[in-house]
Amino acid sequence: MIRTAFVAAAILAMAAPAAAAPAKGKAAPAPVAPPAAPGDPKASDWRTPNPEDVLVIDTSKGRIFVEMVPEVAPAHVARVREVARSGVYDGRKFFRVIDQFMAQTGDPADNGTGGTDKPDLAQEFLFRRGPQTPMVLAADQAVSQVGFLKSLPVMSQSAMLMAMTADGKISAWPLYCPGVAGMARGEDENSANSQFFFMRQAYPSLEKRYTAWGRVIAGLETVRAIKVGEPPADPQDTMDKVRVLADIPAAERPSVRVIDPNSAWFKAEIESVRAAKGADFTACAIRIPSEVK
Repeated sequence: MIRTAFVAAAILAMAAPAAAAPAKGKAAPAPVAPPAAPGDPKASDWRTPNPEDVLVIDTSKGRIFVEMVPEVAPAHVARVREVARSGVYDGRKFFRVIDQFMAQTGDPADNGTGGTDKPDLAQEFLFRRGPQTPMVLAADQAVSQVGFLKSLPVMSQSAMLMAMTADGKISAWPLYCPGVAGMARGEDENSANSQFFFMRQAYPSLEKRYTAWGRVIAGLETVRAIKVGEPPADPQDTMDKVRVLADIPAAERPSVRVIDPNSAWFKAEIESVRAAKGADFTACAIRIPSEVK
């Protein structure tokens, strides 16, 4: 039956070439140009992140701004914020840095064996996405959907399944694109404590295996400049000071804004990247502009 259907369609196609061909003397229609990359964002395309959810990390290589996303990992965001405010992160070394992969830090022992005296955290590999979850869709793949929750790229089951679940929600998880911040752990899935890492490049195999809690919105070039090694040769690069943006005195507090995924600029960026990448389209290729003053 499959072969018959195919052959029949081929015969119909062969029978109608004259009708499909352009009339004599008439030029064929010009190909449609792909969407151009968007220009500079307008004032309405930006958003100001919650200063309680932004980490300002001064390192030996420069400054890093991280937007924490409590919607995907509330306990881990609370822990990172708490440890930052305690001063434990100040002076911590980047003790494990692998090129084309990630830079790890946040260990009071500076060697990957330590943690704080706080209890280890239960994993938050997945989160529940409901109709009110502020995810902006970038691609609908029928059985799954890809989008952005603030600056964080995420994937979820199809929204059509919401009507079939007891809580009206579906499973979703962050994508490990460049700049994404994840929590380090031991063999036990529930052993994350204070150590974390920043992705230098995309690494999908970490998805649904390590809790992601935010993303670098400014300073990815700093992350990629951190000295490589397991451990790096001394002197190792360090996080000299880690602060929550809201805690920095107003007179010296940086002004931070980042592109709004609900904006016209961002929608144009998605379409431009989709046209350029075709079958290779990925959320990791979509730009997330930011501005720090």
